[in-house]
Amino acid sequence: MSDYIRIDTDFDFRSDTPPGKDPDSASPTLKRYHKLLWSKSLPSGAKFELDDTTPGAYLHHKSKLGEFFIASDAVIPCFTREQKIAHIVKKIPKSDLDEFNAIGYTIGGMMIFPGNRIDGKMTINGVRGFHPRIKDRFDLTIECIRRHYQRIDNPLAETLNRYGDFFDLFVDFRGYVDFFLLQDMVSEDFSRVEFFSPFDDFNTSPLPSSTEEYAEYKRLATEFINSRNQRIARSY
Repeated sequence: MSDYIRIDTDFDFRSDTPPGKDPDSASPTLKRYHKLLWSKSLPSGAKFELDDTTPGAYLHHKSKLGEFFIASDAVIPCFTREQKIAHIVKKIPKSDLDEFNAIGYTIGGMMIFPGNRIDGKMTINGVRGFHPRIKDRFDLTIECIRRHYQRIDNPLAETLNRYGDFFDLFVDFRGYVDFFLLQDMVSEDFSRVEFFSPFDDFNTSPLPSSTEEYAEYKRLATEFINSRNQRIARSY
């Protein structure tokens, strides 16, 4: 990788985003970091080169591997706008919420997914945000992706299957985890996801049900972001 552009894992992408815009689409630093970090060799040895000059695309790849239109997503929600748990969130000190929100906008809290709609249906980013059993939770999304590779049904199965060619790039779940430096969210043998709150096979609400649950969710999600930021810093 480049030896003259530094990845600053403390950088808050909101800081260079124009007022009223979303960092996922409007932070120039975030786009540059995504391009630098994920333009690399796939498990097959082929290079997944991302281009930022294709009109109308955030990032784009086209080769014999296929054509992929890529979008960014902030993947660790702090739920400050979730009305269903507003009574819980309001009990959390504002300084804690601000800190949580800020670390979520460092590179460790960001991912890329296919950003093009297929057959007019929602993207992965959209579905995982709206699905009542996911509610934008990244750990639950990763569990769905694990099950996708294992051919096990999951709440995002239909959507992930639509983008199967993207997930095929990484061969298997381990390949996907290693590529995106997500090792701190899974067990050492890649057989299970380390969840941010108790998991009951998607049968319970993904939202924290108490201030204690919220605090634990925040703690574990923050630990994951910090650990991934360290991996990113070491990898670049």
